[in-house]
Amino acid sequence: MTEHTPIAESVTIPKRLDNEEIQMTLEHIRTLLKKQEHLQELLQRKEDGEAENELLDELITQQQSTELEDYLLPLHPADIAFILEALPQDERLQVWELVNSKYDGDILLEVDDWIREDLISAMNREDLIAATETLDTDELADLVPDLPAEIVAEVQKGLTERERGQLLAAMGYEEGTVGAIMDFEMVRVREDITLEVVLRYLRRLEYMPDHTDQLFIIDRQEHLLGVLSIADLLINDPESNVKDLMKTDFFSLTPDEEDTAATSAFERYDLVSAPVIDEENRLIGRVTINDVIDVMQEDSQEQELARAGLAEEDMFASVEQAVRNRTPWLLVNLCTASTASFIAAQFEGTVGQIVILAFLMSIVAGIGGNSGNQTLTLVIRAMAMGRINSKSTVTMLKREAWVTFLVGLIGSLLASFFAWLVSGSYKIALVMVVAMICNMIIGASLGVLIPLIRQRFEKDPAVGSSVLLTFATDALGFFIFLGLATVFLL
Repeated sequence: MTEHTPIAESVTIPKRLDNEEIQMTLEHIRTLLKKQEHLQELLQRKEDGEAENELLDELITQQQSTELEDYLLPLHPADIAFILEALPQDERLQVWELVNSKYDGDILLEVDDWIREDLISAMNREDLIAATETLDTDELADLVPDLPAEIVAEVQKGLTERERGQLLAAMGYEEGTVGAIMDFEMVRVREDITLEVVLRYLRRLEYMPDHTDQLFIIDRQEHLLGVLSIADLLINDPESNVKDLMKTDFFSLTPDEEDTAATSAFERYDLVSAPVIDEENRLIGRVTINDVIDVMQEDSQEQELARAGLAEEDMFASVEQAVRNRTPWLLVNLCTASTASFIAAQFEGTVGQIVILAFLMSIVAGIGGNSGNQTLTLVIRAMAMGRINSKSTVTMLKREAWVTFLVGLIGSLLASFFAWLVSGSYKIALVMVVAMICNMIIGASLGVLIPLIRQRFEKDPAVGSSVLLTFATDALGFFIFLGLATVFLL
């Protein structure tokens, strides 16, 4: 039976807040900060000179800081992380200085990357080492990219040889793989013992790793033989052997798999944890449901930003940094919109003779973009869940073409009726039908192809896809509609 390293002391779980409470807490902290700022302004206006006044000023300032520190003390690290993310940089650092130092490591793990860099830069060497000493090796691996090299070297000195090996292994896996999100905290037992022995072993532990729903059965070479659920451990006869009750048809992951493989499996099989094994079937770690939820949340946020051509950004960052983040894709969008306008300008004679076309062509372009964005969203989501790939392209194109044709037929009939009402021309209405159906099919086809092509070239399928799609449907929508109008109406 392998040993599980207990922590030195039990930890009191801080208070957790619901959504309403966290907003009230944030407002109260802002009030305390404003009060402290106002007090400091008043003190600065006072005339310098008297020693007793300086001492009084210091005592008043210290009292204000203590009030804020006491208010932060019972809060959960995750709630403190939320509060730090919601404050401007100056106030954020002011609150960070007053946070209980024993939660520093947990808070650094909870905050977003762009906040973490600011917080770490505000910490001295001793504080950083103290913060990392409370973390597991897999948690350390998450912080290493943001820590100064000398701090990483110092932290490694305090690790056991096994922990040092685990840290180096975790740092070696690329971001976005199972190895990068797995942890090493788990309970392992042998197969040749009884449940009573297992229970006695568990009682000696000062704590159980989070989300322990199963024990991992290994041999002396740490090959994974099976799993034993906590439920089976509790309801069966204590004299039963582990070997007789363990399950050998368990689900497992490998460290080099994409983390999306884990999210898909956890969703499909309703897993709480899953073992991670190497190519020789040795148990090297596990993935838990909280790791998977973090991955899903990060992927969702990245996709939402990527569809608008944005990267993650601090809402309180400098104007210069925000401009650098937002400018590139806006310039791309400007170029694509200019191209679409240039195409429309080539039909100036047609629009000049039939002015109503200028109002109707935006409908064709807009509906095509909407159709494409619906398909684009479905495809990107399916790709994230591992449900489609390049081999499914032809099938997806056929399906989307038929769906879009039928939906487009219904929509174009309504649009053509509107075109007939405003123009009084059945020819314009007919051109409207054909142009809308064609542009919607083009939009749906590009909604399938753009993310698949970007993935083929190892680019994020979500980044800028909607910008490229809008460009295509606007430009081609104008070209098809005005081109048909030129041929059949003039």
